Amino acid sequence: MRALLWLAFLFAVATALAIVGHHDTGQVVIVFEPYRIDVSLNFFVIAVVVVFIVLYALLRALRNIWKMPERVSAYRTRSRTAKGQTALREAVGNLFAGRFSRAEKAARDASVLPENNDAASLIAATAAHRMHEFTRRDEWLAAIRAPEWQDARLSAQADMCADGRDPEGALAALTEMQAQGGRRIYAQQIALRAHQQLRHWAEVLRLVKGLEKRDAIHSAVAMRLRQLSGENLLRDCRHNADALMECWNSLPASERISPRLADLAAELLVALDRPAQARAIVEEALGHSWDTRLLRRYADCAGDDPLPLIARAEAWRVDHGEDPDLLFALGRLCLQQQLWGKSQAFLEQALKLTDDRTLTMRLHRTLAQLHEQLGNQDQAGQHYRAGALMI
Repeated sequence: MRALLWLAFLFAVATALAIVGHHDTGQVVIVFEPYRIDVSLNFFVIAVVVVFIVLYALLRALRNIWKMPERVSAYRTRSRTAKGQTALREAVGNLFAGRFSRAEKAARDASVLPENNDAASLIAATAAHRMHEFTRRDEWLAAIRAPEWQDARLSAQADMCADGRDPEGALAALTEMQAQGGRRIYAQQIALRAHQQLRHWAEVLRLVKGLEKRDAIHSAVAMRLRQLSGENLLRDCRHNADALMECWNSLPASERISPRLADLAAELLVALDRPAQARAIVEEALGHSWDTRLLRRYADCAGDDPLPLIARAEAWRVDHGEDPDLLFALGRLCLQQQLWGKSQAFLEQALKLTDDRTLTMRLHRTLAQLHEQLGNQDQAGQHYRAGALMI
């Protein structure tokens, strides 16, 4: 449409010039002694216009020739910038597509541009890390120098070190990042992995607590890490009863009622000849959670006086009825107290009620020990045989 309008305008101008030129009878006289030039007004006007156009074109050509080096340089810069941006996009695409070698090559091409150097170096470092080229990875990370990219560099370095089983390097990078004022949830998640690898279980507990408050860790993972940390902290104190109790009391209240941790703490305390403390831990945990492991551990906490434990277990029967694990605990306690008849009755009743393979084997073994103490060798042998056949 625009072309048609221009064409119509040119036709109108040409028509106007033709009409004006046809009726114009004027002349232009140019006198330059001893010369005189007479031309028509129309010719003079056309000549002036043509000279102007020629001079304008000539000046434009000279200007373009003068600026040619600058234009060539600008063209090369634009071309290099376009190639660098294309290479940067290719590096990102190849990195997330798992083509790490191509990603590193494209990032190297993109890093030619100064403005792309830091981003491209970070991509190349990630690609090199994925290929386990750790020396090359560190070289790429060292190439990131812009101040605004240092947080990204340190965060990536910490993550890569933790992934590469270098927890000391990860913590060093996180410490440097925190010194610059960086405190982020992602950094705490990396620190959690590093402290796990270093077996710093107290620090793991602290980090899990902080991440849980921010909903930055799945509840199941948090629970497993709390249990794992508690277990290892307790095992680290397994040779000292006082240190073990101090460690137990330092655990959060929610962990002290965990059946898994309570069972482990009781086991370690019994091994250190602290049955009373083990019994208190088991009874407190059973008050919050009726658990098979704790019931089977309960008889180990009797020490030299099983009678209080027998009375407590009998009281539990009011609420929990004929629980085979509770009957098993009562049978063992009565066996320790040499209440042969009651022990046999509890154990045989538990044997009839249970369908748990492990408990059945333990019941057969305990009944075999009971009959051995009573001198019933045939019955003891039958129970030993039955227990062996369960394996």
